[in-house]
Parts: sequence; structure tokens; C-alpha cells
Amino acid sequence: MRIGIDARFYGPVGKGLGRYTEKLVEYLERVAGSDDEFFIFLRKENFDRYVPKNAQFTKVLADYPWYTFREQLFLPFLLYRYTLDLVHFPHFNVPILYRKPFVVTIHDLILFHFPTIRNTTRNRLTYMLKYFAYQVAIVSAIRRAKTILTVSMFTERDILTEFPFAKGRIVIAYEGCDFEADNDVSTGSELGPNHGILLPYFLYVGNAYPHKNLGAFVPLAMRFPEVRFVLVGKDDHFYKRLREEVALAGIRNIDFAGYVPDHELAGLYRAATGYIFPSLYEGFGLPPLEAMRSGTPVIAADRGSLPEILGDAALFFDPDDKDSLALCVESVLHDPLLASELSRKGRAHVDSFRWEDMAETTLRTYHDTVST
Repeated sequence: MRIGIDARFYGPVGKGLGRYTEKLVEYLERVAGSDDEFFIFLRKENFDRYVPKNAQFTKVLADYPWYTFREQLFLPFLLYRYTLDLVHFPHFNVPILYRKPFVVTIHDLILFHFPTIRNTTRNRLTYMLKYFAYQVAIVSAIRRAKTILTVSMFTERDILTEFPFAKGRIVIAYEGCDFEADNDVSTGSELGPNHGILLPYFLYVGNAYPHKNLGAFVPLAMRFPEVRFVLVGKDDHFYKRLREEVALAGIRNIDFAGYVPDHELAGLYRAATGYIFPSLYEGFGLPPLEAMRSGTPVIAADRGSLPEILGDAALFFDPDDKDSLALCVESVLHDPLLASELSRKGRAHVDSFRWEDMAETTLRTYHDTVST
């Protein structure tokens, strides 16, 4: 079978989608059958990053930016040229002109639930046009896909609520977590010259989009002035806005660490007293699993897919209850038995999320899709 994968998000350029796409290709190389041939479509900026390790995998230059007319007009004809039996689009931006069988991964429906102007730096008219285009693209992708892959039961229910016509075409393939915890971290009062963060601290890793609910750290920092709250994420408009809010409130115990590479991030996870994930909506939620892999107790909002993905290995709080998060932080800070139990449960729990399982489910889905 000839399978194409739209890997233009591959690697860091695609952020979370890039990680998913990179792991998908990496593990498909390990589980692919001898009769399968894969064509991996990449952009110039990530073309050299992918080096096939399996002779059945061939990379193809498809330098068409995401969400553009070039993508819509030219990518379909490039795909047609390779006479593919199936194409996997790891995101909803499926060209309208592509009319052969395809599988699409829908990770979440965040913009259907948080379609506010606060989610963008663009002016309102531009944003509304983009939002309309998003709706058209995702409805078209879900309607035309032979199979829809998704990453949690929560997202499957969400898709069926919004798009009942998708019933019978959804397959769940949980993501994996192979984050490597670093055992060599400082146990002193600071974490070294790169960060210099005082202990104890609670950690957050991710972006600052409004649905991430990072405003919850403001009253929390006021309530626990003896504790530091470290927010890791690439600096952008949304982090700038949060920094301004923190400065106006006169808060001095929230640290903005900016982007931190994985080899340093492992140390930050392990040295943290706890990890806080206050997000109001997640289709999966990889950072708290990475914290669990590192043995860090996890506190998470009881929203979206998080109860499903984190199970009984996390401490949950109600974002609508102003005291709920603070009580969880208090418990992790002052109950060492609870913190130890969360650490133990987290390490065991995360072992059930394997990229190889995801790749095997995805490959089986390709074959089932073509045979029906």
C-alpha cells in the first residue's frame, strides 16, 4: 500500500502538532509492514531534520505554508502525482481539492469552545475571517475523511456532539510519552546558572492561550508568597499580557522562564515541588504526563480530557472554585505522604502511554480504511 503523510508540521516548527507528527513517522518506521510504502511530505525548514531510517520511507519536498491558498491549490496535485492509496493529514487543514481517500487526525475542537477575540493578536475582522475559514476547513475534513483519528475519548465525544455525521468513522489512538527524566539535577537552593530558580517552586510548561487559564496563578501566588511559580513557554503576545498583569498586581514570585530545551526541562520537572496544569480544555494533555514521568506530583483542572488521561495519578481541582486550586497546592506542600503517593502513581501511570501503541493503531487504521 502506498501511504502519504502530510508532515509539513514535522518537528519543532509545528509545536505540539510537530511533536505528534515526528513521533508518528518515527514509530511507523518501526512497525510498518513489508508491503507498505510511505511518502513523507515536508517543507524546506524541516526537510533536513527528517532522515529516514527505513528504506520503505521516502521524503518529498512540499514547501507550501499551512493555511494558505498555495496549500489549497498546489498540495493536492503534488499528492496526486504519487498515486497514493491513502493520505494521512495530522491536522484538519486538508486541501478542499484533494478528493482521494484520506485519514485526518482531529486533536481537539478548542476554537469551537473558545472562539473569542482574546485568542488572537489580529484585529477582529481578520480574526472572524480566519475563524470562518477554520470552521469550513474542519467541517469539510470531518465530512470527507474516510476515517477520523483522535487522541482521547473526550475528543471523540466532542466531535460527535458537534458533528453527529462522523459516527462510526472515529478511531482513538492515544499519544505516547517518552520524555526522559534527568537524574542529574541540583539539590541545593538553586537550579544552576541557566535559571537560578529558588526552591520550592511549582511548574507549568506550555503556551499562554486564554483557555490555558494561566490567570489562575495570580491569586495563587498572592496566597503563597513563600513559594515560586515557574511558567515555561516561548515568549509571545499572550505571555507578555500575563507578565503585565503580574507586574500590575505587584507579584514577585511568578517567574517567566521562556523557552527551555528538553535537556534542561527534565531538571526543572524533577526539582519542582509539583506541576500545575490549570487548562480549561485539552484534547490530550502531554506536559502533565511528562511531569509524571519525572516523578513530579501533578495538580490539574478537572476539565476536558484531563481526568481521562491523568486518571487517579493526579490531584484535581475545580477551576470554578476559587479555593480549590489553593487547597491542592497546600496539600502537596505540606503532606509528604500524599506527594510521594502522587509521584509513585504518576510514574506507573505514564507507562501506559506508548508512541509505539499509537503507531500500531494508526497503521491498522490505514489498512482498515483502504480495505473498506
